[in-house]
Amino acid sequence: MATDDLMTRALQTLGTDGPPSVEAIHRLTELADVPESMVIAEVADLLDISPHTLRYYERAGLVEVARDSNGHRVYDAKAVRRLVFITRMRLSGMPMRDLQHYISLVDAGEHTVPERLDMLLEHRDTTRRRIRELTLSLTAIEYKIATYGGSTGPDVQALGTATDRTALPHEPLRRALPAG
Repeated sequence: MATDDLMTRALQTLGTDGPPSVEAIHRLTELADVPESMVIAEVADLLDISPHTLRYYERAGLVEVARDSNGHRVYDAKAVRRLVFITRMRLSGMPMRDLQHYISLVDAGEHTVPERLDMLLEHRDTTRRRIRELTLSLTAIEYKIATYGGSTGPDVQALGTATDRTALPHEPLRRALPAG
């Protein structure tokens, strides 16, 4: 199951009734349908990343992976859960050095929880800022789509029906188009 499939399943589980709850996220991370052990190709397919990336995460000290009698990597549920977290943090923009530091704190034990919490709070604030910046960028894209007469997405408020300033100063004024 690739990351897109996991994300689709997660979004369906969470629904559209506002932001996801911590409990809902916890249910999604249980990985009940993941086998007890997996080979590198299976984990790569599950997470939609390359085996090369998995080996890189191992070399970087982010995950420990057991080997079978033939020397092949065998990922247990704990390693897969950690890799799910790692891939989510990387997708959210957490730098490798921060992720390595965070994982070293996890491995050091419970006494590091306050520092881990501080790291996650800071990363949350950074992520929220990035979301606001991306939302602004998306709004600019929707604005230009409307300017050229296209339909905006369903989550965009319709422009008024009066002549609005929907062009940059060097572009001619256009009549605002209703969404849809």
